[in-house]
Amino acid sequence: MKTFAHNNYRIYGDHIKLIGNIKNKTIINTINAHSYIVAKSDKTFRKALEESNILLPDGEGIVLLAKWIYNMKIKKIAGADIHSHLLDLANSKSLKCFYLGASQTTLDSIKIKQEVKYPNITFGFFSPPFKEEFNGGDNKKMLARINSFMPDILFVGMTAPKQEKWVHQNKENIDAKIICSIGAVFDFVAETKKRAPSWTIVCKMEWLYRSFTAWRLTKRYMYSTPLFLLEVFKLKLKGNKF
Repeated sequence: MKTFAHNNYRIYGDHIKLIGNIKNKTIINTINAHSYIVAKSDKTFRKALEESNILLPDGEGIVLLAKWIYNMKIKKIAGADIHSHLLDLANSKSLKCFYLGASQTTLDSIKIKQEVKYPNITFGFFSPPFKEEFNGGDNKKMLARINSFMPDILFVGMTAPKQEKWVHQNKENIDAKIICSIGAVFDFVAETKKRAPSWTIVCKMEWLYRSFTAWRLTKRYMYSTPLFLLEVFKLKLKGNKF
């Protein structure tokens, strides 16, 4: 597996077969241009990313950085890709998967679809309260629901950086072998939102398609993309030094 270190990030690309051999508790996160920029000013988020066991390049910007700055070829691995990979693994081994996040309606839809598609997996679900920050009671209830189920794989879908920070702050108390933050993938599975068509992904334009589907994402790309490109240029001028 090809990796490169960037400001203490250990980013994995090229393939994800390693995940089939995980034995210890493993936290999997993704990074893209927007999360890179957010992490520069959000120290808790940055620490959550830096201390990931596996950090995947979910964005062509990160792939560009690896190629231009480090002369390394890695492939984009989106949250939807790692989600599918882990479910195939779980189905082949009859594992238990738990979904934490989204509304109850979304989770009900996921349950119906996934139990048909992955008959060998035992699924669990919990919709946490919709709020900016969870209190002690919220965390206790969420952890209790997860740990009573004892999942092999925990999928967390509460949007970045909230999901990564929550996992980082509670990881010692989570009884799961693999913990993976995948954000919008919950909506893709429930089909309340559609992932970009495959041809846009092949053309490396998934980000553009998504920017047309939600004003929130349009604003995000308008803000973070220029800042990220500036960061890449600055690193290039420094000669890869930090």
